[in-house]
Amino acid sequence: MIDTPRGNRVHIAIFGRTNAGKSSIINKITNQNISLVSDVRGTTTDPVYKAMELLPIGPVVFIDTAGVDDMSEIGALRVEKTKEVLAKMDIAILVLSSEIFLEKRALDYEKDWLQEIKKREKPYIVLLNKIDLLKDSERITFIKEIESELKCEVNEITTLNGEDIKKIKEKLVEYSPKLINEERLIGDKIKIGDKILLVAPQDIQAPKGRLILPQVQVIRDILDNGGIPTVVTLDNLDEGLKIFQNRPDLVITDSQVFGVVNKKLGRDIKLTSFSIIMARAKGDLETLYEGAKKINQLKSGDSILIAEACTHHQLKGDIAREKLPQLLKSKVGDINIENCSGKDFPKDISKYSLIIHCGSCMLNRSETLSRLKESTDKNIPITNFGMAIAEINGILDRVMEIFLRR
Repeated sequence: MIDTPRGNRVHIAIFGRTNAGKSSIINKITNQNISLVSDVRGTTTDPVYKAMELLPIGPVVFIDTAGVDDMSEIGALRVEKTKEVLAKMDIAILVLSSEIFLEKRALDYEKDWLQEIKKREKPYIVLLNKIDLLKDSERITFIKEIESELKCEVNEITTLNGEDIKKIKEKLVEYSPKLINEERLIGDKIKIGDKILLVAPQDIQAPKGRLILPQVQVIRDILDNGGIPTVVTLDNLDEGLKIFQNRPDLVITDSQVFGVVNKKLGRDIKLTSFSIIMARAKGDLETLYEGAKKINQLKSGDSILIAEACTHHQLKGDIAREKLPQLLKSKVGDINIENCSGKDFPKDISKYSLIIHCGSCMLNRSETLSRLKESTDKNIPITNFGMAIAEINGILDRVMEIFLRR
């Protein structure tokens, strides 16, 4: 579990005012001191990420965030970082402190943040923390007031009570199975005993001595679902096909060699790519498919954004900065291409005629879908590397047949 990539973990984010007890709650849930706890306000600055195993869910990431009420100059930057977490979270925990009741403060911050959480249509839990500070009559009154104002259920808690922590865990478990089951790779599209040929070129960008993450995940998914995977490099493709007498049940290739692999196969042999499989697991294939079709409508002078989820040193033959731009320019002509990587997805994407995203193996599904929604809300087509390359090669419908029946 400790080696599970962050992008494959359920992301649980905790929000609330400064000193509401967010860090203490996470430490109690995880039985670890993963977040700094102090009486000094504003101890948590940038979001703190901690990957761990939370049984019976499995691998999760807890995200402890800065207080949403810090209005100092540096506090505004912290709150902006906290807002970025909204796009990544699978489950939200909103924490209120009983001190709000004692100090007779309004719930403006809580209302605003709950509204932001609800916009994402994600499951959430609202906690009233530090109830040990209240008398029973005060506690009952305050909970009724909060539930009336926020229009949701409020769960009372003190980190001094193990039973309260147990109830939070139970709610997290209740919300998580659906999230875990949302990601599908290729296993549901194959039958037990299917013979699958995987073409995995080991170019200069591949990590030395190991396969890249999408290849590993797809191989494991095939094995888990009873398929029989055989992996070859591009130069051994002919030999690999001979093993199956040129009749594999499915061929999965690196998108960069779509054109070469496609020419070797009969039209009746199913073909797709690692990139498209990852796009299916992380995003919305229909949206990405429609985005790829827009490549044919690009014209000279258009601006295109090529986005990668991971950061790495640019090497000769880099797909995002060399190969894909060359393919696009050979098809469209003189276009403007910009690149971004890691978490630096532009805040303003209005100038782009098309966004081409990587397979998102380093992002979780929530963050990927957030980027897709931002694009579609602004009527900007978005697709991914594999689909873009397939469309340029004229085989998009072929490589999507296994997923989209048209």
